Amino acid sequence: MSLLRILSLIVLPLSIFAEKANVLIITIDDLKPTLACYGDKYAVSPNIDSLADNGTLFRSNYCQQAVCAPSRISMFTGLRPDTTGILDLHTHMRDINPNILTMPQYFKENGYLSIGYGKLMHGAKNDDKELSWSELGDDLPYNKNHPKPVLDKFQNPKAHQVFKKLNKTQKRLKTSLLQKEMKNKGAYLVSEAYDLPDDAYRDGAVAKAGIQRLNELAETKEKFFMVLGFNKPHLPFNAPKKYWDMYDPNKLPLAEHQKQDQQRPKYAYHSFGELAAYKDYQIGKAVDEKRQRHLIHAYYACVSYVDAQVGRVMDELKRLNLDKNTIVVLWGDHGWHLGDHGLWCKHSNFEQATRAPLIISAPNQKKGQVSQSPTEFIDIFPSLCKLTGLEIPEQLEGEDLSPILEDPKAKVKDYSISQYLRWANHGYTMRSGKYRLTLWMPKNYYGFMKFDENDIVEVELYDYQKDPNETTNFANNPEYAEVLRKLKKQFASYFASQYDAEKERTMPQLIKKNSRKKY
Repeated sequence: MSLLRILSLIVLPLSIFAEKANVLIITIDDLKPTLACYGDKYAVSPNIDSLADNGTLFRSNYCQQAVCAPSRISMFTGLRPDTTGILDLHTHMRDINPNILTMPQYFKENGYLSIGYGKLMHGAKNDDKELSWSELGDDLPYNKNHPKPVLDKFQNPKAHQVFKKLNKTQKRLKTSLLQKEMKNKGAYLVSEAYDLPDDAYRDGAVAKAGIQRLNELAETKEKFFMVLGFNKPHLPFNAPKKYWDMYDPNKLPLAEHQKQDQQRPKYAYHSFGELAAYKDYQIGKAVDEKRQRHLIHAYYACVSYVDAQVGRVMDELKRLNLDKNTIVVLWGDHGWHLGDHGLWCKHSNFEQATRAPLIISAPNQKKGQVSQSPTEFIDIFPSLCKLTGLEIPEQLEGEDLSPILEDPKAKVKDYSISQYLRWANHGYTMRSGKYRLTLWMPKNYYGFMKFDENDIVEVELYDYQKDPNETTNFANNPEYAEVLRKLKKQFASYFASQYDAEKERTMPQLIKKNSRKKY
């Protein structure tokens, strides 16, 4: 056998192949696994499906908290919300952790151009522009034949009329003033379906900006760490008409289980105030079937719209021959309720809010792999370090996923942890195998504190093999006593691993002092 043949049979670690690889992270707001590659038989998502066909799809992936800022800050720092102190939409990351290290910052410090477009680090003041980014694309290349969307969202005529009326002085308007007037005039709509080009809306412009910069980088050969932050399918559900036309709303199924009951604590639910911000919806008021169908149709249309933008970027990456040396990560920052449990939006510890897509495609990796291993978004930072040959910062709380890229049957952890702080209680939820255990603790409890089982306020236990729609809380079922005992023990082990006396002494005061939301 020739030496060349022998060498061709040697399997090298992925980090060797990708040591000088570029990184492209595709961030998609509010994207649950409504994708064909995740088994959704209604979704039209050929481009994300293609990415999965060329990489590894993580089927059992979960966010740290089902709301934008905490989830994004956790992903970008590799730290859990209890460590970052970001538990709401308004607190600034560096107010609590001034020396926190972000992923774009770390890659920038290691010789990469860190470049960002679109919605990025919600939870960091000005997207942490000074420390984290070499370039931050604030001026997006919208379609020149159409007006820029109002608030980067709306193209309806009423919205433009309100904007023109309030903007006579051409000074920058306060967002709150513009929103208020749009609501008064019936222009703050939950969806739009105009026959417009993709780049008349923000996500099309984000894709265009990314493509333009990729062309420049192909010429200069500079190493890059690029993040493209797409907004859809976040509310409002605005997408060009052609994506709405891909679906028949009458064929899209309504959620099977829409009941809220007393098996669960009342704070397991919420009143979907995010949806109620839009015309014709009210806080906590049940959504009738007609509007349910409209919202579900709108969500799917937005998924297909953002899928098309992913396709444009990936096609250009390939055309420029950058795909051979670029690691691509696609993630949705959390899931979304589409009527299940009588809920809409995110903001819960249920499966539909916490489970979200994660796909990684690295040069020379095996294609079309599917992993069942529990994974979390805090795993992305250490994984990209490993894949690019960078040292993994010791403070990171996630796991390196590269063993799974080499063998999809590999397992890097036994469970995933999410959390949600609501009213007077702090809920921690563990997805372990076919079970989910949710422990509701007092509001002043954080995961870095000493755990005492006597402090548990409420318990939820779900068995997805028997009950995939979470219709029954098995916590008080005697048949599940041993399962509950084992999962509580597993949870206690997790809390023990997180305990930090210094954090327990200082962090609660920092969170309370800097939080811009009063719980």
